[in-house]
Amino acid sequence: MHIEWIKGGVCAPMGFKASGVHCGIRHNPGKKDLALVVSDVPANAAAVFTRNKVYGAPITVSREHLKKTGGKARAYLCNSGNANTCNADGVDVADAMCASLANAAGISAEDVIIASTGVIGQPIPLDAIKLGIPSLVSQLRRDGADDAAYAIMTTDTFDKQAAVTFDVSGKAVTIGAMCKGSGMIAPNMATMLAFVTTDAAIEIPALQTALTAAVNDSFNCVVIDGDTSTNDTCAIMANGLAGNDTITAESDASSAFTDALTALLKKLARELAKDGEGATRLLTVNLKGAPTDKLARSIARSIVTSPLCKTAIFGADANWGRVLCAIGYTEGEFAADTIDVSIESAKGTLNVCKNGMGVSFDEAAAKAILLEDEVTLNVNMNQGAASAVFYGCDLTYDYVKINGDYRS
Repeated sequence: MHIEWIKGGVCAPMGFKASGVHCGIRHNPGKKDLALVVSDVPANAAAVFTRNKVYGAPITVSREHLKKTGGKARAYLCNSGNANTCNADGVDVADAMCASLANAAGISAEDVIIASTGVIGQPIPLDAIKLGIPSLVSQLRRDGADDAAYAIMTTDTFDKQAAVTFDVSGKAVTIGAMCKGSGMIAPNMATMLAFVTTDAAIEIPALQTALTAAVNDSFNCVVIDGDTSTNDTCAIMANGLAGNDTITAESDASSAFTDALTALLKKLARELAKDGEGATRLLTVNLKGAPTDKLARSIARSIVTSPLCKTAIFGADANWGRVLCAIGYTEGEFAADTIDVSIESAKGTLNVCKNGMGVSFDEAAAKAILLEDEVTLNVNMNQGAASAVFYGCDLTYDYVKINGDYRS
């Protein structure tokens, strides 16, 4: 299947508009803090949420809305600067935000998927949000994706957007997305926040299956710091305006849709990892030769999560023993005396471990490889056919600085 990468983010598919404004949640008036994406027509919707037992009120409300509508939605509403988590009135505030948007946009409050990101346990300024929503609605436009993408950012250093188009039954189908995330990232269902739009005609069960599969191979393969957020949400709206034959779970087109969605979310997953708080390098763990798929994912996650592996990458230190250590404490049955490790970047590839033992290598060459912006750890377990690719970043002094004064 051929997919073409295009610009436009969440507004790339037909029938979607977006906007972003500063309403006063964040102290800096130059930072947008309220985002909106609206479909011109009712859309089929699906979502996945955090498995953290402490989760934000917007998740409670979004789940209830999707249940009441039978999987329909018209809008994404998201604020940054405040997570609306662990607040006594959190659900009431989220409900009020949806009601305010419904009144201003002429839609039902239950048609809104709502999300929040920012500080936990801080009262949310509902009055400021209500005052900002009319402006948010009035600024909706077909080229508003950038404003929306900037409005959902917290410690991100750049916006994260992408879109693809491909053919389904002779019709051009487009999927667009935006996401945010820089810290508190070790997804255990979906991601930090990700909002996906598509003009595909696709049934809700097929949409949910495709989203779950795509997320599992993309956002669920990203680790920045090992912390699973309280607000993780990844949602998709499909409004059917492409006019393709409706995709069902049984149709051949469902695989094509899932593949395109997975490619899109993988691109964004890499950007999330590259923009990890304080990060200087993107770290990719390419794990193969594992006995089972479950073990492949578990081992790759152990490596990319390990603080010692991450600090070694920061220091451009080819300390491969830390990789073996991280592999060794992964739960599951596997041997340690068949493991090969190599390091790779634009500067080349260098073997550093063979059959679980060290090999002679040029330290200067290793350092040159590890000083590149993007570094890959290739690990071959040599014990099966299962593989996994995980994304992360180095652990730097700046990560501690950013999170040491996050609330200020």
